[in-house]
Amino acid sequence: MSDTFDYRLTRNSYGRLVFTDRSGVMHEGVIPVRSFPITDPEQGIALMDTHGHELAWIEQLDDLPEEYCALIKSELASREFMPEIKRIAKVSGFITPSTWQVETDRGETAFILKGEEDIRRLTISSFMITDSHGIHFLIRDRLALDRHSIKLLDHFL
Repeated sequence: MSDTFDYRLTRNSYGRLVFTDRSGVMHEGVIPVRSFPITDPEQGIALMDTHGHELAWIEQLDDLPEEYCALIKSELASREFMPEIKRIAKVSGFITPSTWQVETDRGETAFILKGEEDIRRLTISSFMITDSHGIHFLIRDRLALDRHSIKLLDHFL
């Protein structure tokens, strides 16, 4: 166990996270859950057991030992899929449904926007767009997009 933390975090032979508390009780299949996945993804993470009970609260992910931090980030990456739109290259039309061609942090893709209601404002400048298959795309900061992308997005807001 770590000197600073009263628990231990490992991976079992099946690749599942194992949380061992200060009493030595092992909890297999632990799931990290972000409190603020979009606005502050590195702060406020709960480690939950398979029954949804909180086992540990992590105020700031970077405060953990490097090995724990890597385990949690790896687990989160395997569970979360929300590409971040970096540029809107083209929109097929300004009425919905429309096909959007975008560049994301995971590469180029195209998706169908069924309706304007599928663009949800999260903060003043961040949005979540849900495509026709239920995949969520994030625009972290509208103002960080290029002028062409902002103009296309503004037609739907």
